[in-house]
Amino acid sequence: MPALNILANLFTTLYNNETKRKKECIVSPTSRFASEVLRVLQKYRYIGEFEQVDDNRLGKFRIQLLAKINKCGIITPRFSVKKNQYLNWESQFLPAYNMGLLLVSTSKGIMSHQEAQNLGLGGVLIGYVY
Repeated sequence: MPALNILANLFTTLYNNETKRKKECIVSPTSRFASEVLRVLQKYRYIGEFEQVDDNRLGKFRIQLLAKINKCGIITPRFSVKKNQYLNWESQFLPAYNMGLLLVSTSKGIMSHQEAQNLGLGGVLIGYVY
């Protein structure tokens, strides 16, 4: 299963469980890429603690929800973005300036668009959350 499907499943499960006001959710399958995305979401307080559970299959994430996600999703096709273009993409995917974040895959790993902009890095847009 490609990373895109895993990521799409992750965002869909997070969003569906947030709208139902659940306290936690289980997402399967896992990947290192999805784990990095969850770390960024946790850093910006969109989710609480998460753990990877080995079920002798594809693995599962157990994620604590904080009722902070209004909308999240993947961005396809994966657009390349230069370090000075984040404002254009922000206005396209986010509801307001400085509300939410774009997830960017850079040469230094997965991070928010604000971090990438501060570090002067371009990258590839993979998702959004607000």
